[in-house]
Amino acid sequence: MSTLNPYEGFLDGRPIETILAATPVEIAKLVEAIGPVKGLEAPAPGKWSPGEIVAHLADCELVFGFRLRQTLAEDAPVIQPFDQDNWAKTYKGITPDEALQAFQAFRNWNLVLLEDLPAGAAARKTTHPERGTMTFQTIIETMAGHDLNHLGQLRRIASAE
Repeated sequence: MSTLNPYEGFLDGRPIETILAATPVEIAKLVEAIGPVKGLEAPAPGKWSPGEIVAHLADCELVFGFRLRQTLAEDAPVIQPFDQDNWAKTYKGITPDEALQAFQAFRNWNLVLLEDLPAGAAARKTTHPERGTMTFQTIIETMAGHDLNHLGQLRRIASAE
């Protein structure tokens, strides 16, 4: 597994853009299958509830969007890491539907950005302080792998008795 993209192992061979576009639809199906009661329940002690998972995805989409835009707008920027567990402290009580609305809005905005990239965008460099120098393309590949990782968690919760 790449240290630049810790989610590379989740990629399934589909085009990255296909994964990114399909994720909101898949989350919506899973949130519906999980239901409102289970949506606020952690599947095990120390694990995030479905609502918290989707809130995390919304926060990450916001962060990824900033990183993408920063990489396009600046020459070799250093992107800011964040502590997902500290951010997650604000998620209690957020329903999966509320979090999904935010995720969908942020994802749609990022997909608009990805539709019409300038020449050479994929190769633009940025540095992540914990992972090293990466490219714009690495960021979108990380987004897709991250999606698939958390979709797997939601699928397991949806299929649990």
